[in-house]
Amino acid sequence: MWLQVSLLCLSCLILSRQSQAEDRASLHRSNDPTGRCHYTFTVASPQESSCPGSGVKPEMDGVLSRLTLLEALVSRLIAGVDGGTGGTAIESNGEEGLQEAYAQVTGERNQLQQDKERLSRQIQELQRRLGELSQEAESLRQQPCKQTHTSGGAQRESRPASGMYCTSKQIPISFFSTFLSVYSEFFEMKAEVTEVPASHLIPEGNHNFTGCGELLSVGDPVLHRKADSITGKYGVWLQDPEPQGPLYTNKTVWRIDAVGKDVRQLFAYEDMEQFSRGFPMKVLVLPEPVESTGATMYRGSMYYQRKRSRTLIRYDLASESLASRLDLPHAGFHGQHPYSWGGYTDIDLAVDEQGLWAIYSTSKAKGAIVISQLDPESLEVKKSWETNIRKNTVANAFMVCGRLYTVASYTAPNTTINFVFDTATGVGRAVAVPFKNKYRYNSMLDYNHAQRKLYAWDNFHMVTYDIRQGRQFKL
Repeated sequence: MWLQVSLLCLSCLILSRQSQAEDRASLHRSNDPTGRCHYTFTVASPQESSCPGSGVKPEMDGVLSRLTLLEALVSRLIAGVDGGTGGTAIESNGEEGLQEAYAQVTGERNQLQQDKERLSRQIQELQRRLGELSQEAESLRQQPCKQTHTSGGAQRESRPASGMYCTSKQIPISFFSTFLSVYSEFFEMKAEVTEVPASHLIPEGNHNFTGCGELLSVGDPVLHRKADSITGKYGVWLQDPEPQGPLYTNKTVWRIDAVGKDVRQLFAYEDMEQFSRGFPMKVLVLPEPVESTGATMYRGSMYYQRKRSRTLIRYDLASESLASRLDLPHAGFHGQHPYSWGGYTDIDLAVDEQGLWAIYSTSKAKGAIVISQLDPESLEVKKSWETNIRKNTVANAFMVCGRLYTVASYTAPNTTINFVFDTATGVGRAVAVPFKNKYRYNSMLDYNHAQRKLYAWDNFHMVTYDIRQGRQFKL
């Protein structure tokens, strides 16, 4: 299929038509009180030009509406506003959205073509009528004006001075009102449909979509389980987006109840159903105690902060052993730079499409959030970014596609994701994406790029949120 829509503004033609109408609109003869012959030349006033009854304006309005929709649809195809999926190829939901948008564009193009042809016929008819009336006006202008006088019961005719002409007929002024109204108001908008390859709607070389556009919306929380003891007031629960072995899969659910002096137990559930029923298939004992709710899961390992320290630990799930440990340089810990809800949330580990991240702050940053990308094997810092938003002013944070997002409140039932920082550009800005804390104490928030969901622990309740992202072309 092929598609392109262009708009041409033919203002010169409008001025030409207006000039012809002004020259030849109407000639009228009348006698003044002294009996002298007067000749009056009239054209449509602005009020008359906008009189109702043209019959064409509503159709032109319809064309403008369809063109606006068409431009929006084409923009969606180019810029991508619908949520998509990752990888190097378009996944099924992206294809369906593209096909739906393409079908709408095709339908609008066909309707626009029909409207264009109908309006072209109307314009040709108007131009034909204008030509006929212009010829009639010119003919009438050349006829001398004859006046009839009565004297002594006899009638006689007299002619005006040389160069004076009159007519007893008038050109219908409503015609010019209709014609000029259409042209002057819409500048003779003309839609032209030409053939362009549909692939040209996508920048060359970028025929693959990714789902890494900016976050557009977050759905309502979906409850999966409620903790049944005080140790579940807050904690961590998640699934590995990229599991490595047959023992644990992407269906395996992991949970840590974070209330307690020596938190070491890691519960494993076979799938979401067993998790909802509260039946773990295994309980692992971690080599070091866990600090707060900043742990994450990635590629067969659990990553967490050791209690009362800035030490990061990678725990291998398959071997059930400590794989690596390393201090996060200069990171605040144990209440120095927590989120606004407290809980010793100084170091928050996160995973997204680009890998493993640490969200924290330092004395040098004076409490502002610092983002560091970590090597998932050695835990060494690969690169860091300092933002301009203070960590203790936000309730929580998470990473999506290399972008940091922060949540304004952990207790307000209706709050917002209020800030985004893009590590690709090094630029942060305020946003306002609605977010719900249904149970009014949200202590953990993590993103799973395989599920395209946010996992949260909200006041004993373990919930997920669907998210929607803008579509982005893969270079």
